[in-house]
Amino acid sequence: MLKTFLNSIIPLLLLNCFNGFSQNNFSVLGESLVALNHKSTETYSYNFTFRSRYFLNQTNNFTYQQQQVDVFHFLHFKLNTNTKLSLGVYYRNRDWFESGPDELRFTQQYNYNKKKVGKSYGHRFRTEQRVLDNKTIYRQRYRFSLNSPLKGNTLEIGSAYLTNAIEGLLSLSKAYKPETDIRISSQIGWLITEALKLQTGLEHRYEAFNLKAKHNLFVLTSAVLRI
Repeated sequence: MLKTFLNSIIPLLLLNCFNGFSQNNFSVLGESLVALNHKSTETYSYNFTFRSRYFLNQTNNFTYQQQQVDVFHFLHFKLNTNTKLSLGVYYRNRDWFESGPDELRFTQQYNYNKKKVGKSYGHRFRTEQRVLDNKTIYRQRYRFSLNSPLKGNTLEIGSAYLTNAIEGLLSLSKAYKPETDIRISSQIGWLITEALKLQTGLEHRYEAFNLKAKHNLFVLTSAVLRI
């Protein structure tokens, strides 16, 4: 299953990237984050995430330009072994960098995860209310993810793993036409200790493809710490 998924997702990711270059509407961005996770009880956990986003390439010109910093917080409620409900609040600051309006976002989320023979797959349904200066955007999201150790059926300390995902998004607001996006990502991660994971990879975002399509390629780096 993992091999089939990779054989289908990677060619699509590369094809979309090349299409973006040919249309001259392609940007490369970096996104680095640190996440702190804490489990209070068997049913309740929470996390804080700090993220930085910056441009690396715009219209085929290599450059570095900070776009924003984000801070978000999630509360997670475990319903059973496979399902979880989450509530989140998110703040995006672009005013410091004069790159656009700040944003306050509220999130409701449902996760279903299943493990089978060393692999795990997940379905995530998310609704968001994005509050900006002059509008509110209501966004619906669905993501399918597939994770697997690179060797064997169990993830041990010091070993690597692969995580892949595909996500569809629908954004609605009174002032603008509906917008649809697709995001495809592939990352490799390492379990450094029982409490620390490091990840890096790529995510391609095919944005507003029902209106005026735009391609963004994200270089992702992250550190996830369990405290």
